[in-house]
Amino acid sequence: MAQIFTMPQMGSTMEEGTILKWHKQEGDAVKSGEILLEIETDKASMEVESPVDGVLRKVLAKENDLVPIRQAIAILADATEPIDALLAEATGGAAPEVAPSPAPVVEAVATPSLVVAAAPVPTAQAFLSPRAARLAEENGVSHSDLAGRGTGPQGRVIERDVLAFVEARKTAQPAEKAVPRTTPLAAKIADDLGVDLNELALGLPGTRVRRDDVVRYAESRQAASTPTPSPAQEDVTIQPFAGMRKRIADNVAKSRFTAPHVTLTLEVDMTAASEFRQRILPEVEKVYGVRVSFTDIIVKAVARALEEHPMLNSALVGEEIRIYAHKNIGIAVALEVGLVVPVLQQAEDKSIGAIAKELKPLVERARTGKFTPDDLAGGTFTITNLGTFGIDNFDPIIVPPQAAILGVCRIVDKPVVINKEVVIRSMMNLCLSFDHRILDGAPAARFLQRLKELLENPLLILI
Repeated sequence: MAQIFTMPQMGSTMEEGTILKWHKQEGDAVKSGEILLEIETDKASMEVESPVDGVLRKVLAKENDLVPIRQAIAILADATEPIDALLAEATGGAAPEVAPSPAPVVEAVATPSLVVAAAPVPTAQAFLSPRAARLAEENGVSHSDLAGRGTGPQGRVIERDVLAFVEARKTAQPAEKAVPRTTPLAAKIADDLGVDLNELALGLPGTRVRRDDVVRYAESRQAASTPTPSPAQEDVTIQPFAGMRKRIADNVAKSRFTAPHVTLTLEVDMTAASEFRQRILPEVEKVYGVRVSFTDIIVKAVARALEEHPMLNSALVGEEIRIYAHKNIGIAVALEVGLVVPVLQQAEDKSIGAIAKELKPLVERARTGKFTPDDLAGGTFTITNLGTFGIDNFDPIIVPPQAAILGVCRIVDKPVVINKEVVIRSMMNLCLSFDHRILDGAPAARFLQRLKELLENPLLILI
């Protein structure tokens, strides 16, 4: 039963995964359905089961390795079965002259599915991971430039190798610095104090550097170089910066530093929406067996507004803007160790009751960690709600490569002026962050304006 065990494709968009932990070591017996290892994709970390009974004879990819889908990561076999031929096949080496009959190749699958399928083993020529190849193309880096720079399994070039090459190329070709405008006295004092006038001038764009500027800069540099006492080691709790926290950090940093964020905030009167919810509660509960929440109503209103403003339902992928027909709306769900974004597919085709019925178990699976990769796949627009925490305003970060994300704040009763009279209304802020590369402020504002109109007149959602 000797078999090659490959990196599974856990979800239709997965291209590679990082091995977080092997739950079995070489030589350990393993049963079908038993947890063999834990892997992390760009969306979530998942446990992977063994598809067969046997022994973990050889581990081909160690923990923290980034491995493309369907690349060999281990060999499963009986305790005494020869594996030389499979080992040579998995690592790209030559097989012995006399080899046993070809063994099937199985692909690992995530809990709870147990699927065994034939899968090709990648050849040695494919030395760039899919993400690395895409990143190299975006930055004008040829594959030959990356030869010998791979740090992935078997010398494979992965995303971080391309990023390191791009940064090294920038460093190797520094831009010439213009000499800043400086008074003679300031130049003399800078020379005496060892102050770099070019570095100082970065904080004084367009102005002439004077004596006081040099002195202040020298003093601040000295203060910054004075070491501060560190807390005692016993007062520090060390937490590994890895797993979901690391993945979230990488995603938000990439989004913030790649997509120029602009956030618009608009106040919405939710009084009519509150009354609308109360009126439909009994009927929806009777037909669908669930209670309608404000989130369900907002999701439906967003899907309707996206139909009229399709650029908000788009993504920048490489050199093209992709405008999606379906409104697959992600709902950010907070966990103890971070957050995940399960996706409600084709929200534009669903009634409020159907949205409530589908969204409740989807969010519950996310909260309990029982979600599947497909639960997180295919999002085109995201909603994040901090209203339950009493938040009135925030600046949500876009889920790359989407064009926008909607932040929902708390609903609070407050006095407002209507027809020159002060009345109490249920008010809520909406905070829309959008990628300024994809669209400008005016179309984003029109989307937010239309969403406000739909929520303040909820019967329009049903038309």
